[in-house]
Amino acid sequence: MASSACCCSPAAVQRRLPILAWLPNYSLQWLKMDFIAGLSVGLTAIPQALAYAEVAGLPPQYGLYSAFVGCFVYFFLGTSRDVTLGPTAIMSLLVSFYTFHEPAYAVLLAFLSGCIQLAMGVLHLGFLLDFISCPVIKGFTSAATVTIGFGQIKNLLGLQNIPRQFFLQVYHTFLRIAETRVGDAVLGLVCMLLLLVLKLMRDHMPPVHPEMPLGVRLSHGLVWSATTARNALVVSFAALVAYSFEVTGYQPFILTGETAEGLPPVRTPPFSVTTANGTISFTEMVQDMGAGLAVVPLMGLLESVAVAKAFASQNNYRIDANQELLAIGLTNVLGSFVSSYPVTGSFGRTAVNSQSGVCTPAGGLVTGVLVLLSLDYLTSLFYYIPKSALAAIIIMAVAPLFDTKIFRTLWRVKRLDLLPLCVTFLLCFWEVQYGILAGALVSLLMLLHSAARPETKVSEGPVLVLQPASGLSFPAMEALREEILSRALEVSPPRCLVLECTHVCSIDYTVVLGLGELLQDFQKQGVALVFVGLQVPVLRVLLSADLKGFQYFSTLEEAEKHLRQEPGAQPCNIREDAVLDHKVALLEA
Repeated sequence: MASSACCCSPAAVQRRLPILAWLPNYSLQWLKMDFIAGLSVGLTAIPQALAYAEVAGLPPQYGLYSAFVGCFVYFFLGTSRDVTLGPTAIMSLLVSFYTFHEPAYAVLLAFLSGCIQLAMGVLHLGFLLDFISCPVIKGFTSAATVTIGFGQIKNLLGLQNIPRQFFLQVYHTFLRIAETRVGDAVLGLVCMLLLLVLKLMRDHMPPVHPEMPLGVRLSHGLVWSATTARNALVVSFAALVAYSFEVTGYQPFILTGETAEGLPPVRTPPFSVTTANGTISFTEMVQDMGAGLAVVPLMGLLESVAVAKAFASQNNYRIDANQELLAIGLTNVLGSFVSSYPVTGSFGRTAVNSQSGVCTPAGGLVTGVLVLLSLDYLTSLFYYIPKSALAAIIIMAVAPLFDTKIFRTLWRVKRLDLLPLCVTFLLCFWEVQYGILAGALVSLLMLLHSAARPETKVSEGPVLVLQPASGLSFPAMEALREEILSRALEVSPPRCLVLECTHVCSIDYTVVLGLGELLQDFQKQGVALVFVGLQVPVLRVLLSADLKGFQYFSTLEEAEKHLRQEPGAQPCNIREDAVLDHKVALLEA
């Protein structure tokens, strides 16, 4: 009964439905700011969705199908006011790897990824993401940036029939560089230049102050709007140029072409596919997607939670990571019913949302409605958008994801961390799952090595003092034993030793056995092994083990004073009742 009451308490309901926390306090000022932010994000999301569908190897309408469900789901379940869910460059790249450019596979992958993400959120398994280290993430995103960016060179130059595999793509692009279409290349470079200029204007705009004249503030707002919606402006400009040539009867550009009109039908995800060679069953589809069923949901969660945490830290509020898992999982599940492919949190659109002054997740409603309106009324106009313009948008969107400083930073801070970064970066060009898996494995091996071979600090004074610099667990016991034997018992004459355990917060049975054997070895040599700085949980375990010859002191000074009183190689005995009284008093405390 108590558990049921706790689950249904107002606080618990508010935690599962974060909208209840901010909706009662919603104001007209918030409505104005959310509307402006939602409009700005929508004008960015529509051209990006069309472009990312190309990265995913899907028809352009699938990008728009994936761009609106997250807006509505996050309105109810999101804990960050800034995050916008939708198609991203990296997620689109992963989809292209695992769905063979088949919409049915992409939609089923969204459904299954959403189910996995929901399960992780319900079971509070978000901690699994902590095992993917920052160098692995940086290596993956940098490799993805190169793959995505170079993959758009063919569209930028108007080259056709270029393979999608990265190394083949590089080879064939350079092999056929002479086939470059001048019109596409010129338009693509002009679009990239326009996007760069507008971005620089946006980044270097001076802040507006209330005391400024009205005309200055209006012009500031106009420039801010134009630079924020630069993707929509550039696509509109390119489409207008292409349409002008179409009217004259000459078309120098490769166009997007026909886009399915209207809203997507609501239907269950395809659990089988009928092809010319027969029907592919659900089991066969799952087997075909293989590692994608692990890589796509995990990377989706990683990207979304990382974006949410970054902007929560920047804007001084907190998010619930497990609630974010539920939000993105439900988005993918529901999205699969309207032909969406897997989505995640978008860093670029979230930045636009934050910079536009969004106050609540309600800004996403405006973005979602804008995408739906474009699907219902503007799809016929998408025909005239040149592919080179969309390629320019993608290249400019992914370029900031390549962190050029990370290599120099790791070289300066910790060079060993360059190993998982480089392993991930290089292998991701071969297969994404191998790159991430190998990088995570290298990071895990480095972690295990540090646990198995902890550093020890040794003080060579009148009394030998050895201090493990970190925790003590069963893989480290053999290394600690070798260190102690080489410094204390394998020298002539044997020496007493103080084991300073301030940094040891827990031990296991293997460590207890190892320490018991060490105590026996020291007794056989006629010298003492004593312990200092034991934390209460460690002391409790050692007392329970009833180790013969176990001696403990509260301070290093007491231990050294006691050991110096002993004559040469004679056993270092301590009055047992005094030690026992001290242990009992400490445990009671």
